Amino acid sequence: MRTKQLIKGVAVAAVGALMTLSVQAAEFTGAGATFPFPIYSKWAEAYKASTGIGLNYQSIGSGGGMRQIKAKTVDFGASDQPMKLEELEKEGIVQFPAIIGGVVPVFNLDGIQAGQLKFTPELIAGIHLGKISKWNDKAIAAVNPDVKLPDVAITVVHRADGSGTTFLWTDYLSKANAEFKDKVGTGNAVKWPTGVGGKGNEGVAANVQRVKGAFGYVEYAYAKRNKIPYGQMKNRDGEFVMPDDESFKAAAANADWANTPGMGVLLTNQPGKQSWPATGASFILMHKAQADALTGRAVLKFFDWAYKNGGQMATELEYVPIPAPVVKQIQDIWKTSFKDSAGAPIWK
Repeated sequence: MRTKQLIKGVAVAAVGALMTLSVQAAEFTGAGATFPFPIYSKWAEAYKASTGIGLNYQSIGSGGGMRQIKAKTVDFGASDQPMKLEELEKEGIVQFPAIIGGVVPVFNLDGIQAGQLKFTPELIAGIHLGKISKWNDKAIAAVNPDVKLPDVAITVVHRADGSGTTFLWTDYLSKANAEFKDKVGTGNAVKWPTGVGGKGNEGVAANVQRVKGAFGYVEYAYAKRNKIPYGQMKNRDGEFVMPDDESFKAAAANADWANTPGMGVLLTNQPGKQSWPATGASFILMHKAQADALTGRAVLKFFDWAYKNGGQMATELEYVPIPAPVVKQIQDIWKTSFKDSAGAPIWK
């Protein structure tokens, strides 16, 4: 009898070891925003080296991320456009910020380097509306008197897919320019009056690099990584600022995460002399009810690790890590929101 019990015990232990091994070797899946893709890739590489657990993240745009998490085809969705509280409640989804970054105007002009051109909201809106169609237009020249501007047509490049980057860009422009708000408005997919589309931040970056005279908008890490010239922007306080983690941090300084429904804070057009006007957070979307508790916990462990260990990597790519007090708020939400099929918390 004792021998049978011993054999049974060894068998149970072996099964447990195999289960642990399978969890450690498993991948979990996410899809959505291209805005944070560079940092998610960096985190995923370091996390797999540390834990053996991989992240398969599809950089398909915020609209795609929202669709896939609603359809439950991925373990988490990612979007730079926060979902509204009523939609979160309807879908049974929890939303929390993962990273902060900025959208920047980029261009392709011979002899003009990053930071040399200055853009006001009026200039950017005029370019998108097709009212400013040449780089040597007097409106651009008036803001940039010390720059030799070429007589070259402006080719506007915008996103062709549902995009949180587009949401942040159009939200900023709608707040800063009444004509843009009236004629284009805010959204992750809008009807652009002029220009050509590119899929993802990757597609916009590639088109701007390829076309002389191009103008577009991308997340800052894509401009830096691809060595695409970017411009200064005039912020709400009337100051021209350069994009970097400090100007993104300045825009996020007064964010009230705790009292914003669904933590859906918008950081566009914030006050402050150092604030970058097109700053935004990127959000993670997960279902409250986790049918596969092990996978749900694996997702939370990854972001817990990223909050604790990924700050330097984020800064190197010119993102802003989520501040520690906000991480505490997020993890308190995890404890009360995510449940397994039996209704037990998956995070403690």
